[in-house]
Amino acid sequence: MSQGFFGVDLTPLRQSKQYRRLYTAGFVAMLGSQATYVAIPYQLKQLTNSTLAVGSIGLAEFAQLVFFGLYGGVLADRLNRRRLIISMEQVLMLSTVLLFVNALLVHPLTWILYADAGIVAAASSVQNPSIAALNQIFIPHDLQRSASTLANLSYSIASIIGPAIGGIIAVAFGPSSVYFINIVTFTFSLMLLFTLKDTPAPLNAEASDFAALKTGMTYAKSRPDIVGTYIVDLIAMILAFPVVMLPFVAARFHESYALAVLYCGLPAGALLASLTSRWTRKIHHYGRAIVYAAAVWGLGIALFGYSSTLWLVLLGLAIGGGADVVSGIFRNTMWNESIPPDIRGRMAGIELISYSLGPTAGQFRAGVVAAWTTLRFSLTAGGLACAGSVGVVAAALPSMWRFDARTDAHVAEVRTLREGEDHAP
Repeated sequence: MSQGFFGVDLTPLRQSKQYRRLYTAGFVAMLGSQATYVAIPYQLKQLTNSTLAVGSIGLAEFAQLVFFGLYGGVLADRLNRRRLIISMEQVLMLSTVLLFVNALLVHPLTWILYADAGIVAAASSVQNPSIAALNQIFIPHDLQRSASTLANLSYSIASIIGPAIGGIIAVAFGPSSVYFINIVTFTFSLMLLFTLKDTPAPLNAEASDFAALKTGMTYAKSRPDIVGTYIVDLIAMILAFPVVMLPFVAARFHESYALAVLYCGLPAGALLASLTSRWTRKIHHYGRAIVYAAAVWGLGIALFGYSSTLWLVLLGLAIGGGADVVSGIFRNTMWNESIPPDIRGRMAGIELISYSLGPTAGQFRAGVVAAWTTLRFSLTAGGLACAGSVGVVAAALPSMWRFDARTDAHVAEVRTLREGEDHAP
């Protein structure tokens, strides 16, 4: 196995030109999107100075994540995935243009920020299942864990550089500058996406969308081990998602760089965990690793919420970010190793609800509880509740806890199905 820096396996990037292009396009777009992710709540805070108003961004995304997440999974198994990804990337770029124009107004309209959040949620929910499905088929079965680590590494680096740029530029030059940068990054990502090869749709075109969705839901019900990973992640995000409250936490400190530094806390921990993740190759009980990581995430966020000194706040975020990466590595590996390719898109749509709807509901929960009580109570109690709740899920779903990649029948089935595949040069 080819080793990269700090033991990160770069073989997937070296072996598959198609995966390398998709990976690079995603990284470039993510840089700009992460900067925008900082600028929107910052701009909304400047316009309203309300934790509830900022937390309510999640309400604008809620319905779209559910509907388009499920439907996007069906489309990923029915349509040309490359074309679907490109078309949604174009929608995301246009939504950023809308933010840019609004920010140039003398009095920016707050409802535009909420409407744009809904558009982004819908387009991303349609796009992401196709990206997940292509990542599976571009990479050989035995390299799925390496690809999961690389995905987390890309996200971590982008989540450090993007928010740092976004936080500094938003404060110094205004949100409009951040949105313009994101338009540029979308331009580069689209150029790369257009170079991807077309892939055939695995789903029988004669099947109705409803029948296809029903098949996906039936398969999900037959896999309580997989459903358990969704529930654990959903609980962790709903109870302990801290990002939307960072502008208010930063206001506790006198340092002008506090906001930018806080936005780097989670991804810094995630980056460290990714670079030192070689040990994860020795773990075969994926479900247990996911539960432990989610519990540590909750404890890290509790430390973040309770602490009153900047370095302890950052430590809590770093612990949470590292735990989130570990959970992500095992979740993605478990999904790609044990879910058949012909249903991967629909399952990715359900996955999207867990890892996207959770933060959306979590930011609203954090905002409401902070408005009713205090910001410290909202973040600390949420983290502790997360750590306790995931243990209950593990006890209720023993098949997830017992999952062993060495002996699992689903892993063996997918390995057999993928033998002899042509893995895109």
